[in-house]
Amino acid sequence: MSRVKRGVAAHKKHKKLLSQAEGRRASKHKLVRPAREAAMHALRYAYRDRRARKGQFRALWIARINAAARDAGVSYSRLMAALRLAGIDLDRKVLADMAIRDPKVFRHYVDLIKEKSSTQTNKS
Repeated sequence: MSRVKRGVAAHKKHKKLLSQAEGRRASKHKLVRPAREAAMHALRYAYRDRRARKGQFRALWIARINAAARDAGVSYSRLMAALRLAGIDLDRKVLADMAIRDPKVFRHYVDLIKEKSSTQTNKS
């Protein structure tokens, strides 16, 4: 059986790993073992934070909607409850975008909600 020398394959593998760890400080961008650990940590953080980003965006949307709703004279929770009761199916992303880019339309929705809630309270 012929002998297999693994130097070329190992060198290629190490070069790939070191290119992934480019820009790191100290030995993490020069030595293979610390570079491997740094790359594995980076990949783990990236996986975790891709999922965390969804929650961060939701929190941002809620903050924007709350600020715009309070400018219009209603709290976030009452606005969302009234939208649900009115059957207006706008998600938080769209509402937040509307609050930032087109405040007049957002204010129109808030006024509609206020009218409906005031007529419902007068009936009962």
